[in-house]
Amino acid sequence: MHRPEDEPAPAIRRRRHLRITAITIALGVVMFTVGAVGLSPTDSSRPEPTAAAVSGSGPARGLDAMRGRVERLPKDPVSWASLGMALVQQARTTADPATYAQAEAALRRSLALQPAENLHAEIGMGALAAARHQFRDALTWAEKAVATSPATPASYGVLADAHTQLGQYQEAEEAVQKMADLRPDSSSLARASYVFELRGDTAQAKVLMDRALRAAGTPGERAFAHTHLSSLALDSGDPTTALRQAQAGLGIAPGDAGLLEARAKARAATDDRERAVADYTAAIAVAPLPQYLLGLGELQQSLGRHDQAEAQYAVLRVQETLRRATAVPADVDAIYFEADHGNPHQAVAMAEAAVRERPFLAVHDAYAWALHRAGRNDEALDQADEALVLGTRSALFRYHRGAIHQALGDTTHARRDLAQALATDPSFHPLHAPAAREALRRIDDTTP
Repeated sequence: MHRPEDEPAPAIRRRRHLRITAITIALGVVMFTVGAVGLSPTDSSRPEPTAAAVSGSGPARGLDAMRGRVERLPKDPVSWASLGMALVQQARTTADPATYAQAEAALRRSLALQPAENLHAEIGMGALAAARHQFRDALTWAEKAVATSPATPASYGVLADAHTQLGQYQEAEEAVQKMADLRPDSSSLARASYVFELRGDTAQAKVLMDRALRAAGTPGERAFAHTHLSSLALDSGDPTTALRQAQAGLGIAPGDAGLLEARAKARAATDDRERAVADYTAAIAVAPLPQYLLGLGELQQSLGRHDQAEAQYAVLRVQETLRRATAVPADVDAIYFEADHGNPHQAVAMAEAAVRERPFLAVHDAYAWALHRAGRNDEALDQADEALVLGTRSALFRYHRGAIHQALGDTTHARRDLAQALATDPSFHPLHAPAAREALRRIDDTTP
């Protein structure tokens, strides 16, 4: 993939005359599943900053206006599709399944009115499927949107996201390249940043995310870029910059859950743990997503507050019970939680189902950790290698593989991975970072 800044100016000018969709799809749930994903490298369910976080009652007025429009123009497929996409974005922020259902109803109404070549609804259905982690469906809808309008950048964004989560990394890069060729805007630059992040080129990922920030045309896009600049800084062991980026984002989008999580992590890394607890608590009040609950629970556990930690874990257990009733594959944070705080054998079963549907790097890592916790370390090592196949710089992934090597008696490779985890980010996890340091100490004490 060549870099978007290398795009010849005449080509850009020609493409500005091409038809583009009115809907701009932000990175979405898939973009930070390596660094959290979100796209930090742990999961892809992180909500993105949206109008709801940016301006108080503004989004409610916006949705009311869209609903008013479909009432006035009940046979207008574009109005229904626009309403559906806005509801997808709101559902990502609130983690409310009912809002996803409303989004699907609006998008299907649009498709009923215009079954063929309905670009807006096809993109919206792809984004909805991705938000629900139905990535094969997302891929199908994205391919329909590309067929409908090959010159629409947003179609390639959904296509790239689906390919990424399905472990089809070369295809994802090609889709991002096409998107950037068509329109090197904030959304395509952010996706390009993620391509380099997955490949372990954090420096270029930061350059491109900075460009995405400068190219951002809305408060939501700027807040989104700040969220992931914070994540990139933290994953590089720079919590001071991470905190500054999170603060800047919250100045734009006060109360945004993803930014509150980013600030919580940065504060925890700078040993400002009480305010980190407060930020996690505020994020959970906005959207009780598994990664926030697990993050707060493990932070409280690291502080010796077992009752407070258990309160978060209890909510996670309820969420897991509800998930099983729907037969939806588990997110990586749910797998990590089950492996570390529940039944590792159940975590293995959850991971096996998840990796069949979503063979992405983070899912391979969660599968590896579940297998390790269940005592199946030979199999775990294969999965840990899969998680790092692209060279992603993830302290958590490295720690997991180091612990697996140690369990297998391979102290040479264990030491390498554990040391690299701590060199990448000395505060990568409130429980596992101290465990990594202790494991290294033991290896050094027993090595002749």
